[in-house]
Amino acid sequence: MHTRIYFCGSIRGGRQLEAVYRTLIQMLQDYGEVLTEHVGEPGKESARDRNLTNRQIHDRDMKWIMESDLVVAEVTIPSLGVGYEVGRAIELKKPVLCLFNLSTGNKLSAMIAGSEGVRLNEYSNTDDLAGALKQFISAHAPRRTS
Repeated sequence: MHTRIYFCGSIRGGRQLEAVYRTLIQMLQDYGEVLTEHVGEPGKESARDRNLTNRQIHDRDMKWIMESDLVVAEVTIPSLGVGYEVGRAIELKKPVLCLFNLSTGNKLSAMIAGSEGVRLNEYSNTDDLAGALKQFISAHAPRRTS
């Protein structure tokens, strides 16, 4: 069985960690299909999103969350969209890993930090994340049957 991963990070809320998103997406691709590769593309909107309405983006992304096996969210940059996606993923009983970069000086929302529905991993640089991603995905990826 192929693992389907929904990755989310701030798009309209701020693109300060765009390079981090690209690195995380590349790391996640070692474990399965990242349904949301466009989050790592440069700029506020990917080429595929430019011609879509807000409703179309919402409905497409909700479909991807429902189809995913697990959700990985970079939550360092405050984003209403990412918070919404995390909340909906929890509601859908999806395993959720939230990643928060301590070196930015940002404060993490208590709604994420205090949620029993997420596993929170704090980091200082992306090198710190390889083990956390491997452990989370190994614990929650669909089991292959022979």
